[in-house]
Amino acid sequence: MVKTPSKPPKHSGYIEHGGFKGYLHNQALDIKRNPVIYLFLLVILAYFAIFNYAPMVGLLMAFEKYSPAKGLFGSKWVGLDNFKAFFGSPYFGRTIRNTVGIGVLDLLINFPAPIIFALLLNEIHNKFFKKTVQTISYMPYFISAVVACGLVVTFIEAGGPISQFVADITGGEPVNLMNDKKNFWGIYVTMNLWQGLGYGSIIYLSALSSVDQELYEAAYVDGAGRWKQCIHVTIPGIMPMVLMMLILRMGAIFAVGADKILLLYSPANYEYSDVINTYTYRIGILDSNYGLSAAVGLFNSIVGTTMLVITNKITKKLSGSSLF
Repeated sequence: MVKTPSKPPKHSGYIEHGGFKGYLHNQALDIKRNPVIYLFLLVILAYFAIFNYAPMVGLLMAFEKYSPAKGLFGSKWVGLDNFKAFFGSPYFGRTIRNTVGIGVLDLLINFPAPIIFALLLNEIHNKFFKKTVQTISYMPYFISAVVACGLVVTFIEAGGPISQFVADITGGEPVNLMNDKKNFWGIYVTMNLWQGLGYGSIIYLSALSSVDQELYEAAYVDGAGRWKQCIHVTIPGIMPMVLMMLILRMGAIFAVGADKILLLYSPANYEYSDVINTYTYRIGILDSNYGLSAAVGLFNSIVGTTMLVITNKITKKLSGSSLF
């Protein structure tokens, strides 16, 4: 039996080829038909406009001798003088060295650590043990910076458990490890490792769950053991996620957090603990030099953005994966 063709659907109202006027017509029609979706979009756009883009007007302070009494548009314009003052500051070399040193050391240790931890968890088949390890590893992340730094200070002071452990290994007397300024980088990075190892592995565990299980079965049939399956199936399966996180991490390599450092550093270790963000805090909040503080912050943001763009281009050229 031959079926007769059904009637064509009613015209949707959208214009296929109408130029700019057609685009406006289609957009207005779409907003009318999906008001709730566009309302949610409006809230998100308003959030970014108010809290991310509107404050960028404050970057004008970087080129001014800013005075709260005169305001942003009434303060004296000084051009690049604030940047010259920062580059000529006796603290410039020290803050750059410490920021780069801590950032690179943190990248080398704390970027691959969650990946390795996620790969190890992925090999555990006992669900109860796996969930227990995951829960314990997540807990330090939810400890506030004040409490975490307080615990670290207690552990590394003379007579503390870590100080005592180091003394037992070296055969010396337990001393306050923070008094040696050269220990600061290692202490800071180790604390970040302790707090971020479990939480940082979540995104990689999620990526691991999306790897096609048939690939493991095919590799097993071809004679690949667990190690070769990890090398040839697991790691390539999560590599796009790893590269994306690497790009984001490179963009934040100069953004060494000031909160933990402010809670840890002291005059004894200023030489190795003073970074760009703590310098910005000191000259902006304590010395009320808002223009110079804004200039340093802008310099830090420009360097971070440059690192992000360069890393994105390199990964895109080498692997074809990129953030944008």
